[in-house]
Amino acid sequence: MTATPDCELCASTGGAVLWHDDFCRVIAVDEPDYPGFCRVVLARHVREMTDLAPAERERLMRVVFAVEAALRALLAPDKVNLASLGNAVPHLHWHVIPRFRDDRHFPSPVWAAPARARAPARRLDRAALAAHLSGRLRQV
Repeated sequence: MTATPDCELCASTGGAVLWHDDFCRVIAVDEPDYPGFCRVVLARHVREMTDLAPAERERLMRVVFAVEAALRALLAPDKVNLASLGNAVPHLHWHVIPRFRDDRHFPSPVWAAPARARAPARRLDRAALAAHLSGRLRQV
């Protein structure tokens, strides 16, 4: 992995690792209002999707789509948000966020001002998600 010393995603895993290989990792984001919020983080420090070779782009997106499919199977969200921003942390990563009509921010992005003070409590068994991802990502 090519690391950049001042990059938090090079310096740490960025969260609880649910699955990884030599190319990327899937981490659980510790966000109580959004169980199932995951990030897919490229192992090496790259800023943009177009910095990757076409085959690498496809491989990364296969992982993103596998995470989406696993979250849909386990949580049945109303919507799944996919985002690759990197403005604050310019290390290529994708956010995969299951959304529900009654979550704190719906229909706005999770980074917007909350639309409601509370959302119904939801739980996700991270071990079940990790197992589901391992099964889906054997083919990647």
